[in-house]
Parts: sequence; structure tokens; C-alpha cells
Amino acid sequence: MAALCQACSSSSTAPLLLAKRVFSFTSSPYIFTSGHKISRHCSSFRASTFASASTSVCVDLKDLRSNELVDLEYAELNLNHKISQEVGRVRIRQHVNPLSSSFSKPAPVPVWDEVYKDPSLPLMVDIGSGSGRFLLWLANKNVESRNYLGLEIRQKLVKRANFWVNELGLSNVHFIFANAMVSFEQLISSYPGPLEIVSILCPDPHFKKRHQKRRVVQKPLVNSILQNLKPGGKIFVQSDVLDVAQDMRDQFDEESSVLQHMETVDTEDGWLMENPMGIRTEREIHAEFEGARIYRRLYQKRQLT
Repeated sequence: MAALCQACSSSSTAPLLLAKRVFSFTSSPYIFTSGHKISRHCSSFRASTFASASTSVCVDLKDLRSNELVDLEYAELNLNHKISQEVGRVRIRQHVNPLSSSFSKPAPVPVWDEVYKDPSLPLMVDIGSGSGRFLLWLANKNVESRNYLGLEIRQKLVKRANFWVNELGLSNVHFIFANAMVSFEQLISSYPGPLEIVSILCPDPHFKKRHQKRRVVQKPLVNSILQNLKPGGKIFVQSDVLDVAQDMRDQFDEESSVLQHMETVDTEDGWLMENPMGIRTEREIHAEFEGARIYRRLYQKRQLT
């Protein structure tokens, strides 16, 4: 691939650092913006420092690191990376033991009409929401039509995510410090609106056999999801670790009387080839950058008959 860090047209070039802030990539070969296809390597954007000028910039992805690709994917959020004194510096501990006594207490149920502008809207819950960028991006795209809730077991990530919610002025997304294995039922059963989507994306793998009981997808959580999910609601799971993906698949496939696996034209060996949400998670970006395959399954709760 020829170096593409130059203007795609006769317009003047713009620095790569500026480009990072104002356009995003998705995992498909194209970026979908307002219904228009744009080649993923060449995206038109409006430079934030030139309000009246629209510039086209191309970037050679092979010259970027995975964290820079994350910045590109979520550039349109324009998140404030300055860490507030309250939040402090966020260092992510990759694996947490959810069976520890320190995570055994259920999270308190929030006052939903204080959390959301309209708590009657359909809800999407992301179990293990990480930094929260994934939900923030979705919430920013669907301000009036859906609420979003992130459940995350690492408290500093939750604090920073809610800090970003305030920075963006969003009233349809919230993050809760919670162990989903303990708190999901209590939280979601109290929500006034319908549960429409549940996502579990690249959860902690807990590779050792004796630690697999720590994996978040266990029978009690599966039962609680199915009990609260509305008919026609969807469950989206994915992992870059085949064993973890197979484990989640097996548990949800066992519920075939309640769930149907959604096959699409983009399915290979029963796994979705593309992320159907329109945006990749950070872990997804890092894994694909390293050459890993992402194993995805999408389920839908059967309609009542």
C-alpha cells in the first residue's frame, strides 16, 4: 500500500493528529456516515480548527499503533482525555476475580428518572463495559430512541465513563460499578422500560480451568437475561478467545426454546464476520490489529405465541 498520509484531492494536507480527532473507522471495508459509503482509508471530515473548511485526508493504517486506531474509531466523540482530580489516573487491571468477597455486595438500584431523561425508553445493557467508549458512541447516535447502561467491575473505569457522560451532556447513558453476576437481576428487573439488547463483548477469559467459574456467563446470569429480555430482544456476544466464545455460545444455544440464533449472509462456521453494532470495541480493535479473529454470535428472544 502506498503511503496515504496526504490529501486525497487537490486540497491542502492536514496533520495526522488532527485527522485522528475528527473521523472514525469501523471494521467493515467502508465507513457508513449518514447513509453514504466512504472508503475506510479515505474519509472526508470537517476540521475542528477550520469550521468552514472540509478537508479530505487519507491515512496508511499500517503506520498506526492499535491505541491510535482506537482514537480514530472514537474520534467523533472528541473525549476530554484530561483526567479530573476526582477520577485520577486510570490504570486498567486486566483480570478481576468476580467471586472475591469485595465484589459480593449487590450494587444499589439507582433512581432511574434521575439517571435518564426518559426511563421508559428501551434499554441496552453492556456487561463489562470497560472504558465505556462503545456505549458512549451508541448513546450519542441514538439520543432519543434508547437508553444505555454499562455494568463494569473496575470502579475507576466507571468513574471516568460517567465523567465523560457529563462532558458530552448525554442523558441516555449511565455506568454502574457492579458485578453483573451479583447485580444484574436486581438492577434490570427494576428498570421501568423494556430490556431490548444485552451485549457481552470480549469478557475476561480466565484461561485456567480452575478459574473458569469466574467467567461472567454462567447459568444464573443467562437465566436472568432471558427472564428480563423482551420478546424480540437481542443478545450479542463476542470474544477473540475461541474457548470463551464457544463457552458463551454453548450456554445460549442450550436455550433454543427461548432464543434463536440469527444467521446472516456474513456468517462463517456459525460466527458473525462483522460487528452488527456499527462500532468496534477497544478490545476488538486491539485484537484485530494483532491478527486475531473475533468470534461473534447474535441471538433473538422468540416472540410469545
